[in-house]
Amino acid sequence: MFSKGSKIYAMITGCCPKCHEESMYLDTNPFNVFKIYAMHETCSHCKQVYKIEPSFFFGAMFVSYGLGVLIGIISFLVSHFVFQANLKTAFISIVVALILSNTLIMRMSRNIWINIFVHFDKKWKENLSK
Repeated sequence: MFSKGSKIYAMITGCCPKCHEESMYLDTNPFNVFKIYAMHETCSHCKQVYKIEPSFFFGAMFVSYGLGVLIGIISFLVSHFVFQANLKTAFISIVVALILSNTLIMRMSRNIWINIFVHFDKKWKENLSK
C-alpha cells in the first residue's frame, strides 16, 4: 500500500508520479520556506513534465483547502475531547496546528493534485525508448 508503485507512496514522498524514481522538488526538505515551490521542470528518468499546462498547480489550492480543514478538525477534536481543553484553547490549537503544518500542506496538495492526473507506469523505461 505504501510501497513504490502506489499513489500513496508518490503523494507522501513527492516523487515523480510516473516512475517514482526522483523527487519533483529541487529541495526535498518541505520546511525550507524559500524553496517550497521550487520544482524540476521534468523528471530526469522518465521525462515526465510536471507543469502539464500553464497554471496547472492552481487546482492544488482546492486540495490545500481540504487538507487545512481536515487538520483543523483533527486538531480541534484532539484538543477538546482528548485533552479536555476549553473552546478558546481548542481554537488556538487549530491556529497553531495550521501554522506548523503550512509548508507540509502546500507540498502535499501539489503531490495529490499531480497524482490525480498522472499515473504510475511500470513500463516507463520501455515507453521512453519509443
